[in-house]
Amino acid sequence: MRRSAGVVAVAALSCIALTGPAAPALAAPDSHSDRLAVTPVSNPRPTLVSGGDILVRVTGSGGAPALAVDGRSNKAVPHRQPDGSWLVLVTGMAGGRHRVTAVRGHQRADVTVDNHSVNGPIFAGTQQLPFICQTEAFGLPAATPPNCAAPTQVSYLYKNAAGAFLPLTDPASRPADLATARVGGRTVPYIVRLEQGTIDRAVYQIAALYDGTGPVPWRQDASWNGRLVYTFGGGCDAGFHQGTSTGGVVNDLFLAQGYAVASSTLNVLDNNCSPIISAEAAMMVKEHFIEVYGPVAHTIGWGGSGGAIQQYDIADAYPGILDGIVPGVSFTDPFTTTGPVADCRLLDSYFAAAGGAFTAAQQQAVSGYRSYDTCRSWDATFASRITATGSCDSSIPVSLRWDPVTNPTGVKCSAAEQLVDQLGRNPRTGFANSPVDNTGVQYGLAALLGGQINAQQFADLNANIGGFDYTGRPVPQRSQADSRALAASYRDDLVNSGGLGLADTPVIDQRIDLDLAGFGNDIHTTEWSYIMRARMSAAGTAANQVIIENNVATAAAASVYELAAMDRWLTAIDADRSHRSRSAKVRMDRPVDVSDGCFRDDGTLIHERLSYGGSGQCASLFPVASNTRLVSGAPLSMPVLKCALRPLNFGDYPVAFTAAQKAELRSAFPTGVCDYRRPGPQQQRPAGVWLTYGG
Repeated sequence: MRRSAGVVAVAALSCIALTGPAAPALAAPDSHSDRLAVTPVSNPRPTLVSGGDILVRVTGSGGAPALAVDGRSNKAVPHRQPDGSWLVLVTGMAGGRHRVTAVRGHQRADVTVDNHSVNGPIFAGTQQLPFICQTEAFGLPAATPPNCAAPTQVSYLYKNAAGAFLPLTDPASRPADLATARVGGRTVPYIVRLEQGTIDRAVYQIAALYDGTGPVPWRQDASWNGRLVYTFGGGCDAGFHQGTSTGGVVNDLFLAQGYAVASSTLNVLDNNCSPIISAEAAMMVKEHFIEVYGPVAHTIGWGGSGGAIQQYDIADAYPGILDGIVPGVSFTDPFTTTGPVADCRLLDSYFAAAGGAFTAAQQQAVSGYRSYDTCRSWDATFASRITATGSCDSSIPVSLRWDPVTNPTGVKCSAAEQLVDQLGRNPRTGFANSPVDNTGVQYGLAALLGGQINAQQFADLNANIGGFDYTGRPVPQRSQADSRALAASYRDDLVNSGGLGLADTPVIDQRIDLDLAGFGNDIHTTEWSYIMRARMSAAGTAANQVIIENNVATAAAASVYELAAMDRWLTAIDADRSHRSRSAKVRMDRPVDVSDGCFRDDGTLIHERLSYGGSGQCASLFPVASNTRLVSGAPLSMPVLKCALRPLNFGDYPVAFTAAQKAELRSAFPTGVCDYRRPGPQQQRPAGVWLTYGG
């Protein structure tokens, strides 16, 4: 397929950059102008509307406008706003393109809307099959695959004086132990409206305080502060099921201050390891939220681990869905993270066999982590996600799962399956093309240079580490990435470049120190916050990223600070009516007291500039270590999935190798060792933001 500006061939699908720059903020047009104008509110990208509805704002002096869809009068009722504009919820649109027209006297104003099914897809590409419904986990009726649609349900909760959330049958009642909340300086009953239903094949949830009248989009609920927190859940897995959890919406930190909270099961990376699908689901759920509650001042992303991946990746590739992000215990993207995860499985196998003589200290040095236990955790928890069979969700019947003999076309439970529309599929093997690679990686290089392992250990380690085949099975040969998968990973920003929409997004990176936190938690190592910063700096600027470090004991206090700080930052941007670019506003409107720092054990916040390998109070309190790829010679930004190669040169090492050791290293590196001074194979600039893979 011929490639032109904004159009890229991806597998058998077209990948189109819908726009270059990020969508503008949802600021109301000048309502005092005489000129009639109609502006989409619930989705600023009217070609990506879903569900048959759209909330629009009509501006221009004069009385109430009349609305028409495709030239036919529409029953939508305009509602006057304090600024003189009119909000109108247009409903009942069939699938396809429509012209929404506002008419006042002799004036007309149009907006073209392209309406999509509420079941999706819109831009994320072909939907995965099979797809197991799990609506009943939320108390919704059983659903029929593959759309897994269920009717919307609204229920109510209340928070009692002891801090528990309890069901409330009648929202008009006031239980004796009902707690209160403070919103906008007023005390309000702590009653929560919880809405659940299905959008984009996922179960979505929306929670907000309830003022007794019910939400309508043209009058802000008196218990809502006008802001939305969108939550994301962690993990990274193959999908093929709807999921039994969202990012969590019944959260006292947000609700007690009047924030509304939304999420869906496809915003949990353990249900769906595709930030692209997550972006589509978030866009659709947010659109529905605005059509129920009304315009949002700004939307804050929130969530840790895989939830942080989604925030960083959506902000970079699909800017405007989230206005500011607060990623916790972050990673950059699924594929960059996969490198150290795969390494840890190989190292675990090696140290259990040929490398059994390595001491605990030497194993730690080879891994780069503060403790080698991190590698053990990666191996036990996530390394199976690169295999065809290792991480199938229990909801997927065994009869549907891949087996090389009995079911060679069955469900392959590797995380890459969620991104097959981008990576493509190998017609010979039937597997998604893989970007996993360790060819040329010099394991233990920093340990050798530092004298922690000797020449024989270095040679033996690299000669015997091995790699994985296309099924994720360990093999003696090093892993080889597919060139098409590499090209797609860079072109489609699956390797987060940090240089597209992210510069337009305020970032407060929540870094809880978990490096030594024990099994499962210790995979969330601190260096990842600085890897993301290095990428942002290389792409242009990291001035929009603030890193706050803290321990588990001060995590709650840190979250309170970070939420308030992000809201103040975004409020300042919202109020900035200058002609500066969005990225300039993000940098220049950051409050002076919102900056890097760390929380001491006594809860005191120390403000100081943080850097990888830096010094200061925070560096002393929260040491930053490394990972398997950094101690193998990769630069801090870890920009490549597969490195360029240079010939093996024994003069590069501060040790003398024997003839036998040289032979081992030549067998380990027949095509050379990593040369990180040059771009990696297929490495290229991302094609742009808001790519679409078909709907």
